Amino acid sequence: MTPLRTFATAARVLRQLSHDPRSIALLLLAPSLLVGLFAWLMSEDEAAFARTGGPILALFPFVLMFLITSVTTLRERRSGTLERLMTTPLGKADFVLGYALAFGLAATLQAIVTVSFAVLVCGLETTGPIWQLGVVAVLDALLGTGLGLLASAFARTEFQAVQFMPVIVFPQILLGGLLMPRDHMPEALHTISDWLPLSYAIDAVNAVTAGTEGWDLGKPLVVIVGVTIVALVCAAGTLRRRTL
Repeated sequence: MTPLRTFATAARVLRQLSHDPRSIALLLLAPSLLVGLFAWLMSEDEAAFARTGGPILALFPFVLMFLITSVTTLRERRSGTLERLMTTPLGKADFVLGYALAFGLAATLQAIVTVSFAVLVCGLETTGPIWQLGVVAVLDALLGTGLGLLASAFARTEFQAVQFMPVIVFPQILLGGLLMPRDHMPEALHTISDWLPLSYAIDAVNAVTAGTEGWDLGKPLVVIVGVTIVALVCAAGTLRRRTL
């Protein structure tokens, strides 16, 4: 792995994204629109939005980045682009980290837009600093990117990549603490939720909105970063050089 090849891969991905207005709109605008729709739905119960608006900010970036990353990576393989790149000195780690870097930048822009919209337009109130909410949103999006890259290694078509969502994403939505507090779940489900990274993403957002600091905020962030790194390493290890 060399930084020059990694940055070159990231630049190529960003150029491709710049020529795809629909993907840009999906990345930057869709989370804000979904947050706005959710806020409108809860407009008669401000307490409900104050309680669930934060976790929603953890959910949408994660889901969208998982979907876009897995489909885009698989498209590179199906089109033969990956196979041609692998005939060059480009390594698997260069490819995976280049994608992570490019989508990390996109995730940062997405977080700025989404958090600003949630706070300034939808009226989401946080006790903690707003910038911490942005940091958590970026890390959640990077988590989705890492898992999306990993999932793409086991799919043969874009449709199969989407089919991984019910397996990887939906259980985390149900058990992550969005629908009900995790400590109110049956013991078996609570134990399962402890092994799901989105649970810690929602915990981190709740900590920021409640103004919690110290290890209560640091622990979920460490878990998110750790799972993201493991996912990227596994994605590099399972990346196949030949087109399916």
